[in-house]
Amino acid sequence: MAYIKYKELTQYFNFYKELDINNLPDYVNEYIDTNEKVLIGYGTMRDKFILTDRKIILFDVRGISGKHKRIHFFPITSISSCALDFKIKEIGLLLSLDSGYQLRLNFTNMNPTDKVKIRTFFTEIVNKKCLKI
Repeated sequence: MAYIKYKELTQYFNFYKELDINNLPDYVNEYIDTNEKVLIGYGTMRDKFILTDRKIILFDVRGISGKHKRIHFFPITSISSCALDFKIKEIGLLLSLDSGYQLRLNFTNMNPTDKVKIRTFFTEIVNKKCLKI
């Protein structure tokens, strides 16, 4: 049972394009509260990653036809630790959650400016969480 508890949620999120946070699809905006501020968004052809000042939302589209969709919500307060993994054109975000799940999000085709942007947002989130404890 311990293996399942610590098994990664998914290993296949490889985001490569930044989304315009002022022009998100309607189905994404339905999951964002009016009091929340969207900080950043990334996507693939199918999947989406949204970071707000309160939570992380992952839109995971599965199957060849894309008819199976799963939406994951992770409150910022449930993050117990995080790490940034820098590579040449990639940055990986490794999150450990209070539930025991570990999540890895890869951002590919990143230039140095993109890497700084992701690092800045997550440093801000971690600092806000630490101040609330």
